[in-house]
Amino acid sequence: MDLEMKDNKRPEQDPADQPGAGSAQGGGTLSVEESCRRLTQYLEDTLTDVSHARLETAGLAEPCRELGEALRSFHALAEELVDYSTQLSKGGLDQEFPTSDSCLYGGLKNLHANLKHLTWQAGQVAKGDYSQHVSHLGSFSEAFNEMTRQLDERRTQLQEEIRRAQRRAEIIDSYTEMLVDLLSQRDEWLLIVDWETREVVHCNKRPQDGGQDKSFCESCKHRLPIQSKLLEWDNAERYKIWELEEKARGACYRVISFPIEWRERTSCVHIVMDVTSEKMNARHLNAQIYHDTDTGIRNGKFLEEFMEQTLREKQDVTLCYLDLEGVDGINETYGQKVGDAYIQNFVEIVRKNFRSGDTFARLKDDKFCLVLTGNVKHLIERKMAEILTIFQRDDDRIFCHRCNFKYAILEVVGEENTKTLQELLSSAEAVIRRKKRKRSSSLDLMDW
Repeated sequence: MDLEMKDNKRPEQDPADQPGAGSAQGGGTLSVEESCRRLTQYLEDTLTDVSHARLETAGLAEPCRELGEALRSFHALAEELVDYSTQLSKGGLDQEFPTSDSCLYGGLKNLHANLKHLTWQAGQVAKGDYSQHVSHLGSFSEAFNEMTRQLDERRTQLQEEIRRAQRRAEIIDSYTEMLVDLLSQRDEWLLIVDWETREVVHCNKRPQDGGQDKSFCESCKHRLPIQSKLLEWDNAERYKIWELEEKARGACYRVISFPIEWRERTSCVHIVMDVTSEKMNARHLNAQIYHDTDTGIRNGKFLEEFMEQTLREKQDVTLCYLDLEGVDGINETYGQKVGDAYIQNFVEIVRKNFRSGDTFARLKDDKFCLVLTGNVKHLIERKMAEILTIFQRDDDRIFCHRCNFKYAILEVVGEENTKTLQELLSSAEAVIRRKKRKRSSSLDLMDW
C-alpha cells in the first residue's frame, strides 16, 4: 500500500530506482534486490521458527528462483529434522530412522541408535545381566559401567551373606546335642514322647508341680502348635534333624529327634527350636538371586547350579524344555504389559499342573525348563497335553492371539548320561526346531 502511494505522488520516477520496485503486484516479478531480501528473511524464519516460514518462489527474480527452490528444500529438511528431534527428546525411540542422507541427521541418528541399544541394555541389567558395558559415550559410559559393577558386587555380597546364614544354621545344628542338658533353663522345647502310646511323658515347659498325665501339655498348645505332628512322628533313624512349618502363623521350627530310654519306656526326644526369623532372612536373600523378578519362578542361574549338582550325583531326571510362541508379536502389537500378562498366564497354568517341589525355571524371555525327579516322560507328555488344552481354550483367548507353545522332553539316566546342561538344552532346542520346520512344511502343503 505504501509503495502504491509513492507511485501516485512521483509517477515520473524511474520504477527501477523505487524501493520495492518490481514487487509482485498482480502477478509481477520482484527485483533481484527484493528477492534477495525475501530469501534472507525466509532463511532467518526457517532457522527461528520453521513452522511459520513461508516463501512463494514464483514471484522471485529469475536469477534467484533456483536459490529459492534450494531454500524450500532446506526448509522441508529443517521441518523433518525438528519433528524427528522433538520426538526423540520425548523418548520416541520406536520411530523410524529418517531416510535422508543429509549430514544434519548424522549425530541424531547415532544418538537414536545409542538410546535404543541403551534401553535394551538397561532391560538386560534389570534381568540380572551385569556384564553389560557402555563405551564411547563419555561420562555416561563411566556412570553406567560403575553402576553395573556395583550391582555385580552387591550380588556377590548377597551370595556371601547366604553362605554365612547357611553356615550359622549348621553351627546351630551341631551344638544342639551338646545343649540338651541345659534346655530346661532355655526357651527351646524338650518333649519326650512314649513310642508306643504316643503320649508326652515329659516337657520342660510344664508347671513344676505338673503330674505325669498328658494334661500338663494342654497349656503349651498355643505356643507349640506343631505338637500334634510331633506325636505322629514315626522314624526309625537314630538321629534326625527335620523342619516343620505352621502355615496358620507362618512359623518354622527345626526339630532334632532321637530315640531314648525314659524311665524304662522306649521313647523319642524332640528338641524344638523356633527358626522363623532365620528362615525368613535366608529365603529373602535366596529369592533375590535365584528367582525371576517378572514371573516369580526360578531363573537360569538357579537351574545351572541345581542341574550341576543333579548331574554330578548321577540322579535320574526328566527335563522338559518349553518354547512359548507369539511373545514378540504380542509385544510389538499390543505392548510390553500385554506380553508380560501372556507370559504370566502361561507360567501360572504350568505351575498349577505340577508340584511345588518340581523345578520350573525361566531361561530367557520366552524359553522355560521344567525338571522332574525320575524318568517320567509319559507323565509329562500327558500333563503338557492338558496344559496346551487349557492354554488354548476359547474363553481364555484374552490376548487376541493364538496361544501356543512347543516342548521337548529328555529323559536323563544318571549313570549313563555324559552331557552337560547346555548340551541337554541344545538337544532340546534342536527338537523344537524340527517340530517348527515340520509344522511349517505341513502348512505349506495345505496351502498348495
